[in-house]
Amino acid sequence: MNRNLLIYEMNERGFTVTSLARAIGISKSALSKKMNGHSEFTLGEIQRICDALRLESPIPIFFNQKVS
Repeated sequence: MNRNLLIYEMNERGFTVTSLARAIGISKSALSKKMNGHSEFTLGEIQRICDALRLESPIPIFFNQKVS
């Protein structure tokens, strides 16, 4: 997960951790744990974040692109 890109997108759209957590229906602490890599986002949460932030694609934020 690209935490810095998620934070950038949140800031661009005026979201805080608290307001994004509320928008996607989880607690602030749960969102913080997920953003810090202590637990994984579910596909539903990823979809709700994309909807809330109006992101075109979740790939740059939530899926590491490995080049071999």
